[in-house]
Amino acid sequence: MADEKKTKRDTLKMPGANKSVPDIDGMPSDAELDALQDIIDNEKEAASMREEPEDDTPDPQARIVELETELANLKDQALRAMAEADNVKKRAAREVAAAKTYGIERFAVDVLSISDNLSRALMTIDGKAQDEMGENAKNLIAGIELTEKELMAVLARHGITAVPGKGSKFDPNVHQAVAQVPSDEEKGNVSEVMQTGFKLGDRTLRAAMVSVSTGKT
Repeated sequence: MADEKKTKRDTLKMPGANKSVPDIDGMPSDAELDALQDIIDNEKEAASMREEPEDDTPDPQARIVELETELANLKDQALRAMAEADNVKKRAAREVAAAKTYGIERFAVDVLSISDNLSRALMTIDGKAQDEMGENAKNLIAGIELTEKELMAVLARHGITAVPGKGSKFDPNVHQAVAQVPSDEEKGNVSEVMQTGFKLGDRTLRAAMVSVSTGKT
């Protein structure tokens, strides 16, 4: 046995060790760990058959301790590498899921203006005015209503939903209060919605512009 201390990679290439190509990340492979374990077992067996070492002969027990320490370190490195690889995999999966959910955010914000225009168009016509319209005008209004419903359904399929409106509890995360007025709604609830708010998944795309009830007068 050589007197000089071998490096970790040299130890794995000692006679009796299986030849194996190191992992790309430099971490020990199963074959390398098994090879080092075989060396330790051989050293223990040889040490049990030797007589007491002379003064100038390396202590076999010390060599065994050295190899066992090296093996423990290599196993620890392997476990850490596996844990890091698992963390990278989970982090990548989360990023992919987030990109899928929020990748249309800018497009969704632009589409909301179309929804606003359709809503404003319908709000300008009350029930009485609609009754006085001719058949063609009524069909036009019905078409606008159908378009608005279809647009909302398409947005919902892509995870874009309207935030709670009138009668819901005021939530600063999704509501923007522009006024406080007395109303029949409970104090602290939304009394009127000036502009509908929307969410994309758990993220607020646009806060709803609302008035908040101060309670009944």
